[in-house]
Amino acid sequence: MQDQIELKQVGHYFETASQRIDLFRDLSQTIVPGGIQAIVGPSGAGKSSLLSIAAGLEAPRTGAVSITIGGRPVDARALRARSGFIFQQFHLMPELDAIGNLALPLRLKGDRHAFDVAARWLEKIGLEKRARHRPDQLSGGEQQRIAIARAFVGNPRFVFADEPTGNLDERTAAAVTDLMVGFARDSGCAMVIVTHSRRLAACADTRLRLTAGRLEALQ
Repeated sequence: MQDQIELKQVGHYFETASQRIDLFRDLSQTIVPGGIQAIVGPSGAGKSSLLSIAAGLEAPRTGAVSITIGGRPVDARALRARSGFIFQQFHLMPELDAIGNLALPLRLKGDRHAFDVAARWLEKIGLEKRARHRPDQLSGGEQQRIAIARAFVGNPRFVFADEPTGNLDERTAAAVTDLMVGFARDSGCAMVIVTHSRRLAACADTRLRLTAGRLEALQ
């Protein structure tokens, strides 16, 4: 397998002054490009923690994560460099305009054509006329469209999305869902989505429910 993330019996918990709270244990799952996985479940079940572990943003308390890119084993840092991230709160740089936010990941990699690429992505998401607007001059839907484009602009092998439509109204969420899923299909990346949205989960190839510490496949 050229590119793969394999979770091997991972477990996670957090500790308070008086007790240990287990979120999940002994979870195993494989993530490969070319498909979309949606993780659903009740609030507090540990969905975001599981996503962070899969994305190499956080280490599991127990178990292991095995990452392969280009047929070679790599570490979490290398995984993050080949991944895109989409969050509920957008996380755009407030001091940068729309095109600056899109160009930033490419500039950090030394791409001399970063702004040309960013301009093409602004056209893809229909915001070319908003290129010089900062985040506080954009609607929530516009900000999330930029955040989605930012996740894909570097041609990632993996994209991780944590409640990407959670702050949007129903109509805007539907448009953002179509955009995000379309980019994932076109790019052939692996996308893992944590969501409460039935519509978004229905777009996934694989649907998983995390509840009571267990990860179960849904039909």
